[in-house]
Amino acid sequence: MYEKILIIKPSSYGDVIHALPFLQVLKNKYPKAEIHWVIAGSLKSILQGHPMIDRLWVIEKDNWKNPLKIADTIRELRSLRTKLRAESFSLVVDLQGLLRSGLIAQMSGCKNVIGFKEAREGSRFFYTQLIEGGRDVHAVDRYLKVAEFLGCDTSVVSFPLNLHIEPPNVIDELPLDFVVMAPGARWETKRWPPSYFGRLAALLPIPTVIIGSKDDMEAADEVVRLSEGKAISLAGKTGLSDIPWIISKAKFMVSNDTGPMHVAAALGVWVYAIFGPTEPLRTGPYGKNNTIIRLSLRCMPCFKKKCYRIECMRDLSFHTVYEIIREHESFRT
Repeated sequence: MYEKILIIKPSSYGDVIHALPFLQVLKNKYPKAEIHWVIAGSLKSILQGHPMIDRLWVIEKDNWKNPLKIADTIRELRSLRTKLRAESFSLVVDLQGLLRSGLIAQMSGCKNVIGFKEAREGSRFFYTQLIEGGRDVHAVDRYLKVAEFLGCDTSVVSFPLNLHIEPPNVIDELPLDFVVMAPGARWETKRWPPSYFGRLAALLPIPTVIIGSKDDMEAADEVVRLSEGKAISLAGKTGLSDIPWIISKAKFMVSNDTGPMHVAAALGVWVYAIFGPTEPLRTGPYGKNNTIIRLSLRCMPCFKKKCYRIECMRDLSFHTVYEIIREHESFRT
């Protein structure tokens, strides 16, 4: 029986969403266990106040590689080590599988640390138990292999999203019926051109709502400009905790391979997911409520963050995407 469990999964947005079914089955198996979670500061609002999590450990991982902030990082790591060891965890699960997450597991002082055999950057040497997750496996299913090892029942997969009951402050800007689009992505190579999103929005019979961070505002503005008055932008106007509520009200979603895409899949909102350099089998929307839209090129998937042409995205026309959406039964009126 595990009395206190630490889950290490600091990032990214979509990966944290993918780990929620693991949290659910773990709580089902050990309902009295105290569950802690290590999360990146930029993503803490996703899990803040989650009823299944007793404590969030917030780390500023984005500063750890900044040489100008090395003094702050050293102080943070020393404090983190002291506080983690004081908790006396009976189990630590590293779902991230990188050097920094392996170090956090080691700093906890726990004698029972589980991680993946395929973990990178030498992190596997910090584990006491190695689980073979597999490489050509969806992230959700990889995490559930750890749950199976712990004796959890994984026959039912659910996503316990931390949904806000109260609507966001932008509710007055939302149309009655709308499509939601997410034209952003962390990698440049995963971004379908904003102009294509805009022209697609112009073709759709109902309005489009654009979501994204402040970094996506320029792309969102281009979508609005080319939508012929049929799109509005909420990029930069909402927090991460508002995104699930907005997506839940949409008729369907059109998205790059990015975090909000996984939120839509978790909510059961149909998502048209545009893929280029990445592999949907591993990181696509989980479940059956989705349509993967991609070209078939010999270089795919390349997993490159930089590409001089990005033909896998640029050669996928907005007309092609529109026809796929139009022909889908859920879109017919």
